[in-house]
Amino acid sequence: MATVDECRQALQDLAARLDRNAETVREHVDLDRTLACRISDLETAFHGRLTGGRLVGLTDGDDPKAKIAMTTTSDDLIALVRGDLDVTRAVASRRVSIKANPFDLMKLRKLL
Repeated sequence: MATVDECRQALQDLAARLDRNAETVREHVDLDRTLACRISDLETAFHGRLTGGRLVGLTDGDDPKAKIAMTTTSDDLIALVRGDLDVTRAVASRRVSIKANPFDLMKLRKLL
C-alpha cells in the first residue's frame, strides 16, 4: 500500500505532465470541471480543478460536489499515473471508479 505522500506526489506528477501537454490538448479538450480523487484504502482524498488541459489547485481533502470523482486504491493510483495501469481496463475491471457525465468521461480520456 502506498502512502498519502506518495499519492499526493503521483497527483502532482500527473498535474506536471498535463501542464506540459496543455497547449496541445487545449485545442481538442474543452473541459473545466472540479475533480475529486478518493483513495479508498487510505481513507483520504485530494481535489482540484481540470481546466485548459491542466490540473490546478490540487489540495488535500475531498470535494463532495466535484463534477468528476475518481475512487481507487493507493497502489492503483500510482500505477495509473506511471502508465502501468490502463485507465480503460482499470474502470472495466472495477479497480477504478469514475463518476462523471458521459461527455466529461470522453474528454477525460483524451487528457489521460
